[in-house]
Amino acid sequence: MSLNLRQAGHEPACLADADGALLQFEDALPDLLLVEWDLPGQSGLSLVRRLRALPRTRDLPIIMMMTRTAEADRIMALECGADDVMTKPFGPREMLARMHAVLRRRQPQAAPGAVHMAGLRLDPGTLRVMAGERQVALGRVEFRLLNFLMQHPERVHSRAQLLDQVWGRHVYLDERTVDAHVGRLRSALQPSGHHDHIETVRGSGYRFVAWDVSCVA
Repeated sequence: MSLNLRQAGHEPACLADADGALLQFEDALPDLLLVEWDLPGQSGLSLVRRLRALPRTRDLPIIMMMTRTAEADRIMALECGADDVMTKPFGPREMLARMHAVLRRRQPQAAPGAVHMAGLRLDPGTLRVMAGERQVALGRVEFRLLNFLMQHPERVHSRAQLLDQVWGRHVYLDERTVDAHVGRLRSALQPSGHHDHIETVRGSGYRFVAWDVSCVA
């Protein structure tokens, strides 16, 4: 992997365990982290949870590598904060394609200006979401997801459509990835009471409800 990364123009740093990674990240952050599920000592899953809980590494792009093939394990990795999951064995072309896809998602979705809707204000220029006077802390994927939904209120979008529009076309992601990030978006919006504006349409997908949910009997 290290050889293939160097040949592709990257500068990989190989670390043996989670503690070594945390120590390294105190000095400098990588552009992207490839982390193995089965690490000595602290597992890769625990490492991802810790990184997502720290302000400095909350938005660090992370791809988890695993030999596990069960869908439940892949979903667990995504729900814990991984941006993508690679199941072994995989080739160098797939690895690089997934890395480039994740890195492309770091750019905020373009929009003409701030969006005001249902008591929320989303500003693509500053990457901030405000619920009244309270700032809503979102990861970059959740920000892009909310941005797209608010740009197209009341319209139902399938999981496949959201993958294309929010993550980008030609990415190797399971549609359940959308469910995991919608769950994280709702959790972030719950303290301000805006989580109900992200509505699940059974059998179809998701939509942003623009009207005031609290006023509906």
